[in-house]
Amino acid sequence: MAHILVIDDDIEVCETLESLIGRLSHDCDTAQTLGRGLSLAEGKSYDVVFLDVRLPDGNGLDILPRLMALPNPPEVVILTGQGDPDGAEMAIEGGVWDYLLKPSSVREISLTLGRALKYREEKAGKSEIESLDLSDVVGKSPLIRASFELLAQAARTDTNVLITGETGTGKELFASTIHENSRRRDGRFVVVDCAGLTETLVESTLFGHRKGAFTGAQADRIGLVKLADKGTLFLDEVGEMPLSIQKAFLRVLQERTFRPVGDTREQTSDFRLVAATNRDLDVMVEKDQFRADLLFRIKTMRIHLPPLSQRPEDIRSLALFHVERLCSQYGMERKSFGSNFFTVLESYSWPGNVRELFNILERAVIAAGNEKTIYAMHLPRALRIEVAKAQIERMTGSEVVPGKNVGLVDGMVVRKIGQDVFEDIFDQALPSLREFKGTAEKVYLGELIRQSGGDLARILEVSGLSRSHLYSLLKKYGLSL
Repeated sequence: MAHILVIDDDIEVCETLESLIGRLSHDCDTAQTLGRGLSLAEGKSYDVVFLDVRLPDGNGLDILPRLMALPNPPEVVILTGQGDPDGAEMAIEGGVWDYLLKPSSVREISLTLGRALKYREEKAGKSEIESLDLSDVVGKSPLIRASFELLAQAARTDTNVLITGETGTGKELFASTIHENSRRRDGRFVVVDCAGLTETLVESTLFGHRKGAFTGAQADRIGLVKLADKGTLFLDEVGEMPLSIQKAFLRVLQERTFRPVGDTREQTSDFRLVAATNRDLDVMVEKDQFRADLLFRIKTMRIHLPPLSQRPEDIRSLALFHVERLCSQYGMERKSFGSNFFTVLESYSWPGNVRELFNILERAVIAAGNEKTIYAMHLPRALRIEVAKAQIERMTGSEVVPGKNVGLVDGMVVRKIGQDVFEDIFDQALPSLREFKGTAEKVYLGELIRQSGGDLARILEVSGLSRSHLYSLLKKYGLSL
């Protein structure tokens, strides 16, 4: 017997699914809010969760990370009346099993549930990730764990892999980890920087050349494709590969043969291909900037690495890992961290992703020197200022205006708590009591949500509000948990 949870504010949908699941001899619980659904999911192990998107207290997609972070995460089926292509993409990338639109037939729901349970049964007991050497890859968030699952699959095979993601997300590290966990680990891991290839030398660099093949070719040279024989060839920023060489490289992929520049004989190379890009190759194909046939070849398997901003729960573990490595590298004693250090890191947007995080941490370690503790003060001022401004704007819903609603404390822009509500009131005509109370309520609720991390139970305990009153105020001021 499987355990199923239905999170949907439509009582009729809950009753229908509960009846259907009962007839299939499975146990079923229902919840009409995200808060109640999360409480049930965290207190009991469920095999499948049917999750609505639009609920009274928020968007169902927002709780996917928390569901996926459970010790034994359920298979999630999104069941919604809102047809949203972007939402479907977000849900699938977040690891959901399926995305169904209401009204779905009983047969369709039954088939989806049956397939999800069969899949769950088959994967039970597998420990592919645990068997990998992930000593240099850090993260426990649901998004990165999904990428680890794909990494494990890629390591077991010789299939071509395309790794996508923003700059700084760790694409080369993932590629080398696939290599180190594959049967080709004893071969070379050869990196080709496609962005650095010039059209005049690209063939020589990839395929090698014979002495005298062109001006300056004073000796035979082995190309990178041959160096990768029995190993892995990693094409970094493959979207930058010149169109003029893409056709020739496609033949190499198909036949595993090539001819060095100036040679009449063909050579062979048994390499495994892993490519990476931060560009949308499908869009490039539409614009005739990348060959469609080459794209089909290199993306047999695709692994997408999420930006750091989508997995803030990994920031602490990444920071601990890198700072320990830096201390060892610089011969320093292990450092501890100030109470607000990780709060600041987790509040930053990280446009440069993990690479930027590691650079910032190195600067902080150097700034701390022989001090035993790294504080937020050791972080770059520009970062701390951006974090402070973002927090203020989230709290007040208004843009930060330097000199008016913010000040400087220890070099950091901070909110003068309640200034717009209390201090400025003496420099202008008084608002009505109702307007004043509304502004104060909004500031209070915004700060309470921030301090509690959106924990509904904590918010209700601190504020003393009833659940219905809280939802009413959130709707009134355009706030969400």
